[in-house]
Amino acid sequence: MDGAERFNHEEIAVTDKRKAYEEKCDAQLQEWNAQIDLLKARADKAKAEAKIEYYKTIEAMQRKRDTAKVKLEELKTAGDGAWEDVKTGAEKAWNEVKTAFHEAASKFK
Repeated sequence: MDGAERFNHEEIAVTDKRKAYEEKCDAQLQEWNAQIDLLKARADKAKAEAKIEYYKTIEAMQRKRDTAKVKLEELKTAGDGAWEDVKTGAEKAWNEVKTAFHEAASKFK
């Protein structure tokens, strides 16, 4: 395999890795959307005081999810040179969302 072929294979591997990561993030967003919908359904059935807490939590979760969604879009549109840097920022936002969702899940069990 000459240098050009090796470079092409490495480029394909990086592209595949990038695509897989972005697909994983898309799937996680869908899961978070489902969790928000579940909390909304629980909130609708809750008593007035609990309903207020549910909706405060839901709003916070939606804001964090929306931030992560923006970061994912930045990731998808980033050039190859900037992708790793953008990924670092996206992972930070992602971790904040995960934390918020875990806290909400334990709060409303």
